Amino acid sequence: MNGQELIRLVDAISRDRNVDKETLFADIEQAIVSAARRHFNAVDTEEFSAQLDRLSGQIHLWRGQEEIPILSLGRIPAQTAKQVMIQRFREDERSSIYSEFADRVGELVTGTAQRYEGGALVVSIGRAEGFMPRSEQIPGEQHQAGERVRCLILDVRDVGNQVKIVLSRAHPDFIKRLFEVEVPEVAERIIEVKTMAREPGHRTKIAVSSIDSKVDAVGACVGVRGSRIKNIVDELGGEKIDIVRWNESSQILIQHSLKPAEVVEISLCFELGRATVVVNEDQLSLAIGKRGQNVRLAARLTNWDVDILTPTEFSKSLDIMENTLKQVPGVTEEQIDRLAALGVISVFDVEEVGAGYLAESLEGCTPEQAAAMIKIATERAKQVAEDQQREKELALQQKPQDAGEEQAAVLLGQAHASADGGSSILDLLGSRQEQAAAKPEDAAAASTAVAGPESVDSKGPEQPPAQA
Repeated sequence: MNGQELIRLVDAISRDRNVDKETLFADIEQAIVSAARRHFNAVDTEEFSAQLDRLSGQIHLWRGQEEIPILSLGRIPAQTAKQVMIQRFREDERSSIYSEFADRVGELVTGTAQRYEGGALVVSIGRAEGFMPRSEQIPGEQHQAGERVRCLILDVRDVGNQVKIVLSRAHPDFIKRLFEVEVPEVAERIIEVKTMAREPGHRTKIAVSSIDSKVDAVGACVGVRGSRIKNIVDELGGEKIDIVRWNESSQILIQHSLKPAEVVEISLCFELGRATVVVNEDQLSLAIGKRGQNVRLAARLTNWDVDILTPTEFSKSLDIMENTLKQVPGVTEEQIDRLAALGVISVFDVEEVGAGYLAESLEGCTPEQAAAMIKIATERAKQVAEDQQREKELALQQKPQDAGEEQAAVLLGQAHASADGGSSILDLLGSRQEQAAAKPEDAAAASTAVAGPESVDSKGPEQPPAQA
């Protein structure tokens, strides 16, 4: 290989792998020195030196002051120089990739799906490959080879002989970056994303505010006829996004975060970090959401522990606390009202805040009274917990009974229908027994379930015999 061809190859490698040419020239010189040392079995590291002319591409090798012709080294030193050169080129490329992507952590990138390896998705992003662990994938989402994938660079790690680029589509910042792409006001910092809570693949709540009074934060994020938010939802595969207007008041923010449920009252306890939200019976399911999702996301969005109660439950809890604390000598109505105003609305809250908080917060409350209040509230809390557990057990026992009564009502309706000219209840019984014929052991149970303990004829109850 002549010198000019070597210069062209170094220049091509430098462009393709984004490695400085001077670094590659230094790697070649070091590879020649390593090959010469191994060829002559030299111990002294300073005995050999090499220089590559950056213009002509000619390589000169010296041993001390004596120049050694490169061609005199032979084939084996040439192979050694080649291996050292390849190894150093790879190290330089790895360092270059790490330096490039380490500065891009938190950036939104678009790559191409390659394959799945042990559940992790390998994505090609430029001249590197990143991997998306299962925990950072949207549940239920699958990508085909060659499919475009938009993701977030979550982390870059230099591990051994490779650079691991961790990608994510489940991180909350992924949605934040999508808003920056789709909503120019967010990218320009006119609209600020204050906080967000996300359950990937299901629902996201995001609180936004505007520094410009002329710009509606929620309206700008939604777009004309929902055009902007629709692009984000499509990118997320249909994940629901609730855009909440930010407010410095915790009560107003909690009220907004529980939409679409209508809130009647909110009581905040700063000592416990708990918000008790009162909603009407018809709004209870909306406030809680499917499997508690709405209230769970609202709690994470507002950074408050949110409890949802109906007006009846709220009043009952206050009454129990009032009747309990009144048993302590010296406790007044004003002190109980003060506790309610501080967000302490149950005997469980009284037990949790502690005697020190009661003595400091309630005017005229002595440490002895506070200790007595804690003691009696703890005892009453145990009774309330036992009553609640008993009610739950009764409710669980009542469900099968209700189901049985409903089934009996249906069968009774069928019996009345047969008496009006429809199918006979005996025919219904026969059809049930035929279905159970495949399982003889269930035939008796099927007959009892349909007919009940006593057999009923479609003509009605049996008449008593006429007297002679």
